[in-house]
Amino acid sequence: MSQSRTQTTFAPPVMEARRWLETADFSEQPLINVSQAAPVNPPPAEMRAAMAAMMEEDDTHLYGAVLGNDALRTELASQWARHFEGTVSPAQVAITSGCNQAFSATISAICAQGDEVLLPTPWYFNHKMWLDMAGVTTVPLGTGADLTPDVATAKALIGPRTKAIVLVTPNNPAGTEYSGETVRAFYDLAKAHGLKLLIDETYRDFDSRDGAPHTLVGLPDWDETLVQLYSFSKAYRLTGHRVGAMMASAAFLAEAEKFLDTVAICPNQLGQKAALWGLQNLGDWLAGERQEILNRSAAIAQNMPALEAKGWSLLGNGAYFAYLRHPYAMPSDELAKWLVHNAQILALPGTMFRPSDDPTGAQEMRIAFANIDASGIAALFARLSALEGLPLRA
Repeated sequence: MSQSRTQTTFAPPVMEARRWLETADFSEQPLINVSQAAPVNPPPAEMRAAMAAMMEEDDTHLYGAVLGNDALRTELASQWARHFEGTVSPAQVAITSGCNQAFSATISAICAQGDEVLLPTPWYFNHKMWLDMAGVTTVPLGTGADLTPDVATAKALIGPRTKAIVLVTPNNPAGTEYSGETVRAFYDLAKAHGLKLLIDETYRDFDSRDGAPHTLVGLPDWDETLVQLYSFSKAYRLTGHRVGAMMASAAFLAEAEKFLDTVAICPNQLGQKAALWGLQNLGDWLAGERQEILNRSAAIAQNMPALEAKGWSLLGNGAYFAYLRHPYAMPSDELAKWLVHNAQILALPGTMFRPSDDPTGAQEMRIAFANIDASGIAALFARLSALEGLPLRA
């Protein structure tokens, strides 16, 4: 019996993890939730005040352009070009209903059923889910000890049906920041083979580097190879308004427009106006948010010695994420459920970020620290350091 497109993939991991809480008891100590990389606080008060005024504007409640509002596309193009030290025109920018939709539209504009896409592991599971549902074969691209993909390894995986290579930097789930040299090497590889290079830069605003992490948009004809994806959700806490973006050639965006028009018609108008207001007014505020995330990343490193003494190791640390190897004989999918009931911690296991036949995931855990500060991180590590009764891996 044939499968529906949704039956070809797995259940949403974050939703699955939330169901583990239904039978848990938090009467002795509160839950520490490090399962999702999304801020739970609302946008800053000044943005909410501006959004309240926007609600009185008639066009906030109407359909808009499929590729997004001109003012937002123009502002993002200008700031994107300045940040990445290159040239980007408004015609090379599309606004989408979140970054996940940007990825889905991009794959739909590139691939036919049965085509292949290289996806580094550990991967962002929503990318894998969409590739499954699109009938596109995911080719896992393993990463080394530093969780950075290798160009030579990727080159060996390219076949006649390969259409694209995906990178996420700063990375979800690993927190790794890819060097400019690595990104450029993958660009050159994709261009040489006539492939698209997709770079998901959802966490761009929390990169620890002060300068441009890469300068691909400064290259001639960059838009023939490169597609950059972005999200306003993390920068301005607009998660519920679903505003993302994609940067590519105007011709490519015309293909993506077919997908966007049939799925959502246009991005959310209030969200787009808020994103534009944020770009124009919240630079200093966002700099403070970035510094707070960098402080939390530093707190992870500062607290690691206590866990290392218990056999844990830190594999990646950056943006919203720390990626850890645990020391226990119990596989991580079982360990994650055990932690809910015995340590009141909700974290996602590495098995959710790797192929089912990759044993590495059973040894890994992702910590998303979007919603716990330095003191919360210290409390988390204290609970993990105090774990008892679990058999250690041989």
